[in-house]
Amino acid sequence: MEKTLAQYDKAVAACSIIFLKKTKDYGTAWRILRPSSLTDQLFIKASRIRSIEEKKEQKIAENVDSEYIGLVNYSLMALIQLDLAKDAPLEMELAKVEELYMSKMKETRNLMIAKNHDYGEAWRDMRISSLTDLILMKLLRVKQIEDNEGKTLISEGLDANYQDIINYALFALIKLDEKNS
Repeated sequence: MEKTLAQYDKAVAACSIIFLKKTKDYGTAWRILRPSSLTDQLFIKASRIRSIEEKKEQKIAENVDSEYIGLVNYSLMALIQLDLAKDAPLEMELAKVEELYMSKMKETRNLMIAKNHDYGEAWRDMRISSLTDLILMKLLRVKQIEDNEGKTLISEGLDANYQDIINYALFALIKLDEKNS
């Protein structure tokens, strides 16, 4: 588990650096996005990954790693949006955004630790393409929950699905890093 935590934290660090640099460049313009728009953005990123996996080629030089990083960061934006009041200001201070990002990431990391304990790090034996498919399935679930105005009868809510997307994307980044090392 120590190896997993080190790899996980390395992947999180790469994601957070990009997120914070983009926040410095753009501010918190993403705050204008409704949850459904964030979900659609996540769907586009995951669909691009699957398309590249299936076609075995790509026309845009941007690597798949950047899409998995985008999945992590947009999911964290969604988690932050879920907690903010509807009338919260669109523009937020960088320090506040970083605090919220790291808080949500810590919760997600703790969930990963608990699930890894129960599942015995089964993700290590999975194909990256299966992680992509699980992300897409989670996104379809999120869309359904959103269409049901957030109501579920027995299922996990939006936050749990976004956290799973983050963890699957981070697992994919770990596996890609191992493959490239």
